[in-house]
Amino acid sequence: LLCKKNSVSVEGVVEKVVELNEIIPRKILELSLSFVNLCNIVIMGKEYKVPIVWILGGPGSGKGTQCDKIVQKYGFSHFSTGDLLREEVASGSDLGKQLSDLMTRGDLVQNEHVLALLEKAMRKVEDSTVGYLIDGYPREKSQGAAFEQTIAPVNLILYLECPEDTMVQRILFRASQSAQVRADDNEATIKNRIHIFHTNTEEILSQYGDKVKRIPADRSIDEIFGEVVKYLDELLATK
Repeated sequence: LLCKKNSVSVEGVVEKVVELNEIIPRKILELSLSFVNLCNIVIMGKEYKVPIVWILGGPGSGKGTQCDKIVQKYGFSHFSTGDLLREEVASGSDLGKQLSDLMTRGDLVQNEHVLALLEKAMRKVEDSTVGYLIDGYPREKSQGAAFEQTIAPVNLILYLECPEDTMVQRILFRASQSAQVRADDNEATIKNRIHIFHTNTEEILSQYGDKVKRIPADRSIDEIFGEVVKYLDELLATK
């Protein structure tokens, strides 16, 4: 039996060998199944001692502000995939050079690279953190599945749910206050970004049931954070 990186199903192995139980000595069969279980523990059972939280929200939803408040109150380790990519590029590593070339050309960074950077960052603080706050990831359903298979299951998903008009106005206001004018900070482009975000995010959320907490984000910062605190306190009480 071979131990592959993807999940190994004990039930699947049993189905394959049950008809051979008169050919394969029972002791060998037991050892084989034990090895399959060991593979699952070592490879798929990357359990972390502290909770993993995804925080999702469209452009202008106030996600960054809530992340800062979570870190300040609880001491969670905050990881933004965009920041991790930029840090790797700045490090000058071989991977950083590859990523720099991709990003300069405007090509998408392969998800396996993003996951590798995330897991590396998470492992660095594994013995000192009270929790992981993953910001703006996953961006689509397949990325969520890959995260759980490669790294670990998510414990809680905080979704800052904000009306489109509110997000548009916030982004336009932010752009008007900035010295740098982004080419995509116009109403039509912003609405398109929001539409794509909503479509992808609803597909993600549909996979996680009660782990998803929808938080209305068209309120004051403190009102939003009050609800965030409620869900995080509930989670931490069970860990």
